[in-house]
Amino acid sequence: MKNFNKYTPQFILPPERCMDWAQKSMVERAPVWCSVDLRDGNQSLVEPMSLDTKIEFFKLLVEIGFKEIEVGFPAASETEYAFLRRLIEDDLIPDDVTIQVLTQAREHIIKKTFEAVKGAKNVIVHVYNSTSVAQREQVFVKDKQAIKAIAVEGAKLLKQLTDEAGANYRFEYSPESFTGTEPDYALEVCNAVLDIWQPTSDRKAVINLPATVENAMPHVYAQQVEYINKHLKYRDSVVLSLHPHNDRGCGVAAAETGLLAGADRIEGTLFGNGERTGNVDIITLAMNMYSQGVDPCLDFSNMPYITAMYKNFTGMPVSPRQPYAGELVFAAFSGSHQDAIAKGMAFRAANKRDIWDVPYLPIDPKDVGREYESDVIRINSQSGKGGVGYVMQTAFGINMPRRMKEDMGYKVKHVSDEGHRELKPVDIYDVFENNYLENHKIFDISECHFKQVDGIEATVTVVHGGKVSTVISKGNGRLDAVSNAIKAFFGLEYTLIGYEQHALSESSDSKAISYVGVEAAAGAFFGAGIDDDIIKSSYKALVSAVNNMLKSVA
Repeated sequence: MKNFNKYTPQFILPPERCMDWAQKSMVERAPVWCSVDLRDGNQSLVEPMSLDTKIEFFKLLVEIGFKEIEVGFPAASETEYAFLRRLIEDDLIPDDVTIQVLTQAREHIIKKTFEAVKGAKNVIVHVYNSTSVAQREQVFVKDKQAIKAIAVEGAKLLKQLTDEAGANYRFEYSPESFTGTEPDYALEVCNAVLDIWQPTSDRKAVINLPATVENAMPHVYAQQVEYINKHLKYRDSVVLSLHPHNDRGCGVAAAETGLLAGADRIEGTLFGNGERTGNVDIITLAMNMYSQGVDPCLDFSNMPYITAMYKNFTGMPVSPRQPYAGELVFAAFSGSHQDAIAKGMAFRAANKRDIWDVPYLPIDPKDVGREYESDVIRINSQSGKGGVGYVMQTAFGINMPRRMKEDMGYKVKHVSDEGHRELKPVDIYDVFENNYLENHKIFDISECHFKQVDGIEATVTVVHGGKVSTVISKGNGRLDAVSNAIKAFFGLEYTLIGYEQHALSESSDSKAISYVGVEAAAGAFFGAGIDDDIIKSSYKALVSAVNNMLKSVA
């Protein structure tokens, strides 16, 4: 591409090596989660949410388990102010939930914010100002000392107004555009703010490090976070928070490496809704922990419901490939993938495994409210016998022999290919029914009677071409005797290559299903039969298989 040389890295590494985080392999405990859906997410919508919608969204966030929720920027608009007052006056905030409000480090905005939170039990007042090189030079045209003074004066006013209100509000400070700020200068500003607040272990302050614009690879953010973590004053009385954005598409990775670097808290949104490319996606972050055996302390067990509510509240889509939540994230269309999943599920059941390690599925879909039958094995022209067999077994209790599964797989593939569409389980059953159960078009057997005479003698009533004929034949078993009758009637040569049967359910009055294969010069052919009587189901399956053979040579 042209013009690449107009761009240069905008990040600044710490003045010392900060790579301790790289020695850790995973996030071992859930951070403090703070949803900013109602502020950061809302302000990024083409049409911001109404007051009533925000209230319903707040209730969803509480239901999911968020204990800290940034409810808005109450000085920004009357809707924001009214929403906060409604939460407080209608007693909609649970006692164990802390609301967070955002304010710029400007006196009249801070005072308006304090009016808005009056009467709330648990509050974090979040003040910020931008500290980056670009903002200092281009927007504020101020030097480092002047920018630090803005933060310090804002911190003083928060403390003063809190003392005057007789409240016990907690404070949060964000050096906005932290990732474009010199780390040692960001540290200097944060420590100056903390010197004003004098946090304690029972009234901790929050220092929040926003990747307001993601401008580097995740390991750079991790080094910046680790530097602050190592040198921050009052560290035991500070909650170190991250607020990653996703401009480079690495928001989740940046958050995870930042947690390894010592952060305690994450600010983000459901599905990453936020300005430009969005905020960090808390769902993906939490479910990544869950998939490693770590309790995320948030409940996403009904992901379809959460997805539907989110789309309704925001008007935003959720990609079908969205991790853990998208319509297709558990779907396997590939034949080899389907076969591996089906075998993995069977292995897990047979070995009564508690640990989840099924191929191609990082988590059990049922843990997020999804179904194997409709969400995992999805059948189209790319699918194979394993997937088709899995759907037939899980949806209908039909467990075909291996070679019959292959035959059925080709038939399903043909139907999907011709129609250029995905086949639902009912469509797949239709293929099975049409080809193996209801395919007695050339001939049928209306009844059979057996008796013991030098083996088994069968009296078989054959219906063919509008005529009814009786054929008597012998065999070493009932199915063999009926098969010999069919051979004699049509003058056929074939070999029985398989006979299997099982009950269609575990109940005592379950029907039996039988599968029969025959092989002749033209190839192998299969059939199935269902009946209360296992003998009838077996010869129905034989009739089906021979009909398929006759049809192929007609």
